[in-house]
Amino acid sequence: MLWLLFKESVMFAWQSLVSNKLRSTLSLLGITIGIFAIILVFTIVDSLEGNIRGSLQSLGNNVVYIQKWPWSFGADYPWWKYINRPTPQYHELDEIAKRSKSTEALAYRLGGRRTLKYRSNAIENAVVAGVSYDFYRIKSFDLSAGRYFTRNETDAGYHVAVIGTEIAKGLFPNEDPIGKEIKIAGQKAMVIGVIKKEGESMLGVSFDYQVNIPFNFARYILDPRSMNADPVIYAKAKPHISNAEMIDELTGILRSIRKLKPLAEPNFALNEISLLSQGFDALFAVIGIAGWIIGGFSILVGGFGIANIMFVSVRERINIIGIQKSLGARNSFILFQFLCESIMLSLIGGGFGLILTYLMTLLAKNAMEMEIVLSGANIILGLSISVLIGIISGFVPAYTASQLDPVEAIRSN
Repeated sequence: MLWLLFKESVMFAWQSLVSNKLRSTLSLLGITIGIFAIILVFTIVDSLEGNIRGSLQSLGNNVVYIQKWPWSFGADYPWWKYINRPTPQYHELDEIAKRSKSTEALAYRLGGRRTLKYRSNAIENAVVAGVSYDFYRIKSFDLSAGRYFTRNETDAGYHVAVIGTEIAKGLFPNEDPIGKEIKIAGQKAMVIGVIKKEGESMLGVSFDYQVNIPFNFARYILDPRSMNADPVIYAKAKPHISNAEMIDELTGILRSIRKLKPLAEPNFALNEISLLSQGFDALFAVIGIAGWIIGGFSILVGGFGIANIMFVSVRERINIIGIQKSLGARNSFILFQFLCESIMLSLIGGGFGLILTYLMTLLAKNAMEMEIVLSGANIILGLSISVLIGIISGFVPAYTASQLDPVEAIRSN
């Protein structure tokens, strides 16, 4: 019985659409645009969030960044107090390594943009990073060719380099880069490794566009005391040691190294990924609310359109309703019949909205060079919203139809 009722409702909905094409198209357009707007926003937000959180995971949840500048500023903290802070220095890395009991690995990095050359090929403003030996233990990456620095090469400042995939393509379009000598800001360096392609990153330049060299070699190219070099010390916690415990220990060690008095304000920042995650959580929540507001207006208009179609449908089928009720059809039967029709109309509009969203994601993939996927969860969400709008919009017309007097309904023209 339910299947026959559903089948009949689908047929009535289809006949209503076919017989009144223009009215139906205009009425369903609001649902289509509303579902398209909401699901497209959620799809893009989910894709961005997945990309950003993947980038955050690559930075390490158990890593603390010792820097000059904090990632989040207090409302009552003047910026000039930050600018007077000293930058982290390489000798501080050695002192922390001697005193720390909670860190599993420590690394130092500074960076800058310099010109790279190989024969007639050149790359300007390439990212050059000077790193300590344990950098690979903090920032994991795979090599597609060659090898990483040895500790002796790092400590002695050998003129060697591990380059990213895009750097390799730019300097060596038709050659194997391993063993070749390049110039970094005029300084010669031998390529010993190529980092495997990792793709675009939402949190800055990826390894694809970087050249990594030993810190003691980088000192001839980059100024460790310059704020522009953005020196940073990475500290990775041991297993079962929380970031909070490691931060407490590092705070004491750094205050001792920098000879700060007990009541003096710290002149360093200890940053962690959770600070960024909290900021992104708030950002994505705001974007999600904006998506609901933008799509909500279109859905509201579409809901009135569905209600209009249903009132017209009830008016056109008053005689049929009277005959059905005179033959014993219950009020609930009539109510359910028209609700099914309303839901079906709304689902058609929502379906078109999801198709438009899918087509837009295909175009966005090529334009943005980022993987944007219409997830199953968002498809279910779009269909669920369509069903809900169908129920809300169709309930009053369906209830009106179910309460008609059969005699009066048969007599009406």
